[in-house]
Amino acid sequence: MYEFVALSLKCRFCGETLMDKGTLVDNEPSIKLKVKCGSQQGTINLSSIYGSYNYKSDIEIPKNEIAEFTCPHCSKLVNSEAECLTCGAGMVPFYLDMGGKVSICSRSGCKNHHVEFEDLSLALKKMYQEYGFRGRKYPKDERPDPHKVVEIVKKKDESEEIIESGTFLQSYCPHCRKSLIENDMLKLKIINGEEGYLLLSPYLNSFTSKSTIYLPEEKAVSDIKCFHCNTSLVETEKSCGSCKSPIARIHVSASTKLINFYICTKKGCRWHGLSEEDLYSIKLEESDEW
Repeated sequence: MYEFVALSLKCRFCGETLMDKGTLVDNEPSIKLKVKCGSQQGTINLSSIYGSYNYKSDIEIPKNEIAEFTCPHCSKLVNSEAECLTCGAGMVPFYLDMGGKVSICSRSGCKNHHVEFEDLSLALKKMYQEYGFRGRKYPKDERPDPHKVVEIVKKKDESEEIIESGTFLQSYCPHCRKSLIENDMLKLKIINGEEGYLLLSPYLNSFTSKSTIYLPEEKAVSDIKCFHCNTSLVETEKSCGSCKSPIARIHVSASTKLINFYICTKKGCRWHGLSEEDLYSIKLEESDEW
């Protein structure tokens, strides 16, 4: 449930926030830093989702290269002498607004990172209650029970039903019919130069996500598959209603039947839709498509 916690970081030297609300990565405010890699210098925006390895940068950062990071406010080097236990490169520590620090490896492609809390119980309380489920905040635990089949909650008239924003979408592979929900997240196998997994929020109109491999923003992935049967979910004859990128099809349960639910394969695109036959009887609340 808390796999999508977004961390808020600040410089360990000047104490200024590093959060950039104007640049989203994984559909969340990003962590903005100056970066130097070899002879290149520029800006990088790291994902604030803990465990995500996605970023935006105006320079190329080759895999396995070690980068130097500096604060955009005080311009001090934030790399440290502490060595990564995985690859030996220097670690890059930041302060957490909730107390403690988070450290990431300075080597591109290395996935070593860790969080240290000054007061673990206080930090966890703040993380769960204040940061919550990003993209759709629930100050109290009022989320619908994810283990129940989705219920249609409103009707415009007898022939049209509306699924409310925030509804937990029980999701299934349209081929093997197995559930795509794992640990209360929508899990998909993803191919983009290498294989990994894409974890999506299963709540309608909550667009938070993270992946186990690097996915460039604003680019479509090569393929999305069911992690059970390994069958592609990409529809070759349909395209995104917003950016025209390829789309993937899954099944979600609504009322007493399974319906086709489409998502865009382009990183960062929020378009999602239903099949033409379902449009006559079902609407998605607060969705741009409708």
